[in-house]
Amino acid sequence: MNLTVLVDNNTLIDQYFIGEPAVSYYIEDGKERILFDVGYSDILIHNANKLHIDLGKISKIVFSHGHNDHTGGFLHLSNQYDLSHVELIAHPDAFKEKREDKECISSNLTEEMVNKICTLSYSKIPIQISENIIFLGEVPDLCPFEIRKPIGKQKVGSALYDDYVLDDSALVYEGKNGLFIITGCSHSGICNIIEYAKRVCDNQKVLGVIGGFHLFNIDTQLNSTIQYFLDNNISELYPCHCVSFKVKAEINNYIPIYEVGVGLTISV
Repeated sequence: MNLTVLVDNNTLIDQYFIGEPAVSYYIEDGKERILFDVGYSDILIHNANKLHIDLGKISKIVFSHGHNDHTGGFLHLSNQYDLSHVELIAHPDAFKEKREDKECISSNLTEEMVNKICTLSYSKIPIQISENIIFLGEVPDLCPFEIRKPIGKQKVGSALYDDYVLDDSALVYEGKNGLFIITGCSHSGICNIIEYAKRVCDNQKVLGVIGGFHLFNIDTQLNSTIQYFLDNNISELYPCHCVSFKVKAEINNYIPIYEVGVGLTISV
């Protein structure tokens, strides 16, 4: 598997890409060319062009969840490329209206719009999307120190309810030497995601993790998360997007972390 960061909050030094507080990864695995999330705007196209990546050859798009910083680039992409051959994979809640402090934070897409552009597939259960990569679907609560917290409200029918972001999912690559986890924001809990990936693959060896961990403060949850990383001997950590600097620094005190920015390429 080869993974290239197309969109992140940061860019690598002297690379002259464009960053935004969002996520998009371009993944090659076997014959599949996958976009995991598409950022907030059209910058994934600009960055892909600079990286000589042909987005017209993607075969699948996966949404980690339905927030606009992970789905907003889709219409820009569809305006420039024919996506009729592309399958878009997401949790069934991904296109529901989501609001926080009266601001809309959900995707600007509807199921009807997407189905006119490409093939839409929903799944709450793990599904194989390439030779070695699995979409995890809905992630259960497995680690007692990771309690789901509502992020704004989600519209169900005509009413708004606390949104526990059940649509938040992730990818797991299963290679010969172990698992590599790819996340968007980890609203489900980064350790819940890793633990579920281990169970789905029946494989206890986790090589590394890239993505947002949704951690901002040094607290008991972070301490438990770091201990989980240590207990599972996870040596390759690429925290980005929704991880604060002080959290990265604290993790780095125990496990050296890798810098992430647009242009980074990882081969597993």
